[in-house]
Amino acid sequence: MRDDPDPAGSTVPHDARPPTVTVLTGAGISTASGIPDFRGPQGVWTQDPDAATLLEIDAYVRDPHVRERGWRMWAEHPVWHARPTAAHRALVELERAGALIAVLTQNFDGLHQAAGSAPDVVVELHGTLATTSCLRCGATTSTRDVLARLPVEPDPACTACGGVLKPDVVYFGERLPDDAVERAVAAATDAHTLVAVGTTLTVHPVAGLVPLAVESGARLVVVNAEPTAYDHLADEVVRDPIEEALPALVADVLAAR
Repeated sequence: MRDDPDPAGSTVPHDARPPTVTVLTGAGISTASGIPDFRGPQGVWTQDPDAATLLEIDAYVRDPHVRERGWRMWAEHPVWHARPTAAHRALVELERAGALIAVLTQNFDGLHQAAGSAPDVVVELHGTLATTSCLRCGATTSTRDVLARLPVEPDPACTACGGVLKPDVVYFGERLPDDAVERAVAAATDAHTLVAVGTTLTVHPVAGLVPLAVESGARLVVVNAEPTAYDHLADEVVRDPIEEALPALVADVLAAR
């Protein structure tokens, strides 16, 4: 359970005060970087509902054609050319000011780290596209290296054991990493403020972090263009563009410290 903040009039320096803010980010924080979301009006699955099948673990393991299509999808994904926005950079500022407990992200794009967020501050709940692992022996390699093999190996196999390779993104039917979930629960329950950014808060178990934080006494701020499943619990709902709204919120938090 979280401690109370420093009392008014404390002589503790700002950068020595305990962090109080946990941020939960979804696909919406990266759309301005050129990465489409999944469920929005222009989302990947809205435009092509069959694309979701490529992320079903059973179909992926069973069907080499699904794997081939999946690897082509990843090779063409805009993540490889995306750059962080002002929203990503604002969270780095929050971290450096000592106000940030953690960034809990549903994204696999690595843009928080690219913006300068410390790797141990970012909790990748849905995995990462940066690396690929063998489902048989567990060997891990760079996804870029695997993609480089596609012209001659449309369904690349593990070079160590010949097993099926899969990007380290959590597919449908897979469990979220236990350590990531544990860290996320701790960060949510320790927060004085939980900011949910760019997520519809419909995907569980991640969405369940929001009521958990509120039940633990956190103030909830929702930043999303569309209504979310937990707007009714929010102390503040912001519909402004994320790349404008999040830097403004961070400035307000830092001004109050």
